[in-house]
Amino acid sequence: MGKLGLLFRSAGWSAVRAVSCAASLGAVLVWGLVPSAAQATSVQRARTVPVPSYTYVHDPSMAKEGRTWYLFSTGDPSGLVNGGDIQIRESTDLRSWHLVGTVFPSIPAWITNKLGPIPNLWAPDISYFNGRWHLYYAASTFGSNTSIIALATNATLDPKSPKYRWVDDGEVFSSSATDDYNAIDPALATGPGGSKWLVFGSFWSGIKLMRLDAATGKPTSASPKLYSLSEAPSPDAEEGAYLVAHGGYYYLFVSAGYCCKGIGSTYQTIVGRSADITGPYLDPNGAPMTEGGGMELLGSSQGMIGPGSPSVYVSSSGDLIVYHYYDAWDNGDPWVQVRRLYWSSSGWPVTGPPMVPVPGSPLAAG
Repeated sequence: MGKLGLLFRSAGWSAVRAVSCAASLGAVLVWGLVPSAAQATSVQRARTVPVPSYTYVHDPSMAKEGRTWYLFSTGDPSGLVNGGDIQIRESTDLRSWHLVGTVFPSIPAWITNKLGPIPNLWAPDISYFNGRWHLYYAASTFGSNTSIIALATNATLDPKSPKYRWVDDGEVFSSSATDDYNAIDPALATGPGGSKWLVFGSFWSGIKLMRLDAATGKPTSASPKLYSLSEAPSPDAEEGAYLVAHGGYYYLFVSAGYCCKGIGSTYQTIVGRSADITGPYLDPNGAPMTEGGGMELLGSSQGMIGPGSPSVYVSSSGDLIVYHYYDAWDNGDPWVQVRRLYWSSSGWPVTGPPMVPVPGSPLAAG
């Protein structure tokens, strides 16, 4: 999880520093609410005007509905875009992304009541089951494990649909300063028999997994069993995990190293696999990920520094991996990247070329 987040430019859209955009952002974002005081949960509908001069993304998660791709990402830490709420973008080609709104008009009050003032929400994960879209996301402060994983649901991802309503389903799980784990960077996984699981974690004691009730999308008990999937030596710089099934194995993708430092970022994406969703996860050399193992899948190259916070889109026409990185050609500004994800004859993932060359690089110019 990129816990601070930075500025980003997608293909055809120019990013600028947040300080230069405060006035224009406040003028162009328009929101409408449809809440009911009698309702137990908050139901909200967003309308927006795209903001071509400013885009911000970190920790991307992607889904497709109809012919449109939707990208969810960490909220703006400056608070300029709806108080730092989870951002949503659309694309029809996976190359040019257009801002279309945020999940809520602002951070839900129950979160700030529990955590105090926070600048933004983090690391969304979008998935579809039980006839609804489920968006898991996190709330915390940088360097703290007093954290919350929360859930929002919707019948559709299309903001133009009359059925478009994000429902605030509240808290899923939390951690405190007395815990040895950190409840951020959630990602849904499907296990045996369609069972639902949530992988999460950042620093502290690494990556954890817990089972969910498939009907509610929340833990099966008030004190769910936590499985340790991946851990590195102190300070245990692993986070932003994702689980996907393929060819009889479960593959665990993990962001190892440090994000949010521009061209000084050391993020890389590593992977291990297991025959059981609860582990153990091993790399090709048989090293357990709970003992610092993991095969590098994505490292810094072609001007893309610190690639991490991956999520995988699985489909019959081919798998995709989406992640953020820092542009070596442009002061370390973060960008989003999508690649094809292939599988070798030995069953290990291999990434294809980037769909969009790093803007500003000779490859992009040529």
